[in-house]
Amino acid sequence: MSDSPPVPPASAPPPADASRERIIAAATSLFADHGYDGTSTRRIAAEAGLNMATVAYHVGGKPDLYREVMLRAHLAEQRVLTDALAAFRELAATDPVAAVTGLVDRYLDFCLDQPHIPALWMRRWLSDAAEFADLEAAYARPLIEAVRDTVREVVPAAPRAAAAPADVEMTVWTVLWSTHGFCRSGIRAEVPRFRAHLRSLVLRDLGLGAPEPHERERG
Repeated sequence: MSDSPPVPPASAPPPADASRERIIAAATSLFADHGYDGTSTRRIAAEAGLNMATVAYHVGGKPDLYREVMLRAHLAEQRVLTDALAAFRELAATDPVAAVTGLVDRYLDFCLDQPHIPALWMRRWLSDAAEFADLEAAYARPLIEAVRDTVREVVPAAPRAAAAPADVEMTVWTVLWSTHGFCRSGIRAEVPRFRAHLRSLVLRDLGLGAPEPHERERG
C-alpha cells in the first residue's frame, strides 16, 4: 500500500489563501495601472480568474481590497526605510555624505524593484480614491517625518554656504516626488544618470557638497 498522499482531483479549487493572494495581486496591478476609480470588482475577478462571489468571500468589497493593497504597500515601504534609517544612523556620525547617498540609493532601488508602489501613490496624487483621504496621514506622513527627523540630526553639523538652514522636509518630499516620477517615466534606462542627479541634488540641498566622481558613476 502506498504511503503517498492522495492527489486532489484536477477540478479541486485552489486553497483559500492562494485565492486571496491571487485577488490581491490582481487588484494591486490594476489599481497601479488604472487607479481605484478606474478598476471595477468585476475586472479584478476576471484578472484573478475567479468569479465575483469568490472575490467577495475572500476580500469583501472593493474598498476593503483597496485598503489591503495600500496597507501592504505601506508595510513594504516601512520595512525598507526602517532598515535604511538604521544604516544611516550607524554611518552618519563618521561619513554623513555616504550616509545620505546610501539612504537615497536604498529608496531609489526599492522603488525600482517595486514599481507598483510609486504607481499607487501617484494615482492618489491625481485625486484617485479620494474617499480614502486618511491614508496619507496614516501611512505617508509618519514615514516622511521619520526620515526628516533622522536626517535633521546630521544637517546642523554640515557646513553650508548659505545662511538659510536646509528645509529637510522639503528635501525628503523632493526625493519622493522625483523618484516616483522617474520610476513611472519613459527613461527607466537612465538609472545611473538619475541616481547621480538625485544624489547631487540632495547633498547640495543639505549643504553636504557633492559625491566624489566615482560615486556619481555608480549604477
